[in-house]
Amino acid sequence: MHYLFSSESVSEGHPDKMADQISDAILDAYLSKDPHAHVACETMLAKNLVIIAGEITANDADSVDCEKIARSVIKEIGYTSSEDGIDPDNCRVELSLSKQSANINAAVSHDDGNIGAGDQGLMFGYATNETPELMPLPIYLAHKLMSRQTELRKKGAIPWLKPDAKAQVTVLYENNKPVCVKKVVLSTQHDKSVSHSEIFWTVKDQIIDPVIPAEYNRGDIEYLINPSGDFFIGGPIADVGLTGRKIIVDTYGGSCPHGGGAFSGKDPTKVDRSSAYMARYVAKNIVASGIASRCTVQIAYAIGCAEPVSVMVDSMGTGKYSNEELVEMVNNIFDLRPKSIIDTLGLAKPIYRKTATCGHFGRTDVDLPWEHTDRAEDIRSFLANKNR
Repeated sequence: MHYLFSSESVSEGHPDKMADQISDAILDAYLSKDPHAHVACETMLAKNLVIIAGEITANDADSVDCEKIARSVIKEIGYTSSEDGIDPDNCRVELSLSKQSANINAAVSHDDGNIGAGDQGLMFGYATNETPELMPLPIYLAHKLMSRQTELRKKGAIPWLKPDAKAQVTVLYENNKPVCVKKVVLSTQHDKSVSHSEIFWTVKDQIIDPVIPAEYNRGDIEYLINPSGDFFIGGPIADVGLTGRKIIVDTYGGSCPHGGGAFSGKDPTKVDRSSAYMARYVAKNIVASGIASRCTVQIAYAIGCAEPVSVMVDSMGTGKYSNEELVEMVNNIFDLRPKSIIDTLGLAKPIYRKTATCGHFGRTDVDLPWEHTDRAEDIRSFLANKNR
């Protein structure tokens, strides 16, 4: 069975990712003041305009300067003027922030010290042994391309690079195993002075070639570098950015189902975020244990309820045990109530801005608790003892 599969990533200077970073930087600021803060923060960017809206309930909330945070994030990304994409010092910043709904707050907070899910929803986690990080190869490579573009830009190694960029990687699969990379698309914002030929060969030689592993390069990769031509107009001046609009980039590049909920700007009582991290933690430990080479986990909740309404595990025909046995194992080893997820993964800490670029999963540049594989041996032991 042969098929092609593609996944994309975008740089930290892409308008949607800028919005994610601002929302998560604001979330981190509130969690630094109050680990129990309830935050739902959305950001929109347009031509020299930033709009920040949401519902926030936190101790010492007035001490968080959301406008200052937004301007700082834009500067750190690398935008310096409206000609580049947005002027961090002179753009207009508008705020519309209120407290969390009393109804939602009452549903989340339980008298027994537990917490209910901050919303209904279904979340998916996924893992595959295609890469050492147990991520699908196409999204893994797309993220690596964007990470390298950012690194070289910020080091000044390619002086004409600008912050906005996108990458897409197409991989040939045979019998559900990646065989080789067939196509790479990379579009990057640039200075007006550089020629298309220089862009093509510099991007290929310095960004793409070092990222694509030799074992997946048969010498016939098709390179589509800035295929639309000039790309010196980028950032929010070229396209509106919104928090939560790159949910497939944030997760698995389309390799598994998605519940639809976005992550950035949401505190961990929102199971859209925390349960998606937990589902990844479960799926990754299942694959790391060696009992399956691919695994999808779904967890679903009702608002205000601590226990999930359903748990599903699908080893996609690669498991040494039935899916029913895997669900039983998950329910015995992993506590899927929101408070336990927060405690297990340390989600009440200000750790979120670093997740807002290059994906929330499979990262090696930062320590993310849901990427640990510390329960793999527990999984093996439970299943071995159960089947004696």
